[in-house]
Amino acid sequence: QVQLVESGGGSAQAGGALRLSCSMSGDSHMTVMTVCMGWFRQAPGQEREAVAIIDGPGSATYADSIKGRFTISRDNAKNTLDLQMNSLKPEDTGTYICVRTASTYTPCSVRPGDYDFWGQGTQVTVSS
Repeated sequence: QVQLVESGGGSAQAGGALRLSCSMSGDSHMTVMTVCMGWFRQAPGQEREAVAIIDGPGSATYADSIKGRFTISRDNAKNTLDLQMNSLKPEDTGTYICVRTASTYTPCSVRPGDYDFWGQGTQVTVSS
């Protein structure tokens, strides 16, 4: 059974930085290099949105609201996915959820319904 476990959330001041990590386990057939993975954000009263997605070859897609501030990366050997968040803003507040697809897709989708596995989420709170 695929498991995605996030860590690294917390509180930060505006302008600060946080780093999120997601550890993937339970799938001996697929690695972070063969599926779409990424981070969605759920803010109160808002729909889930794709913040950053990375495909098998390593190309990344970012939401316009975080371009230039966030960077998605992965460690292929450890099967982990990270999100470095810099220059944080209060509107970045929300629950950040690690996601992955069951199979390989190109290009990767930004629609929540296209992702098969979801972590439990980690809370990020940015104060002004």
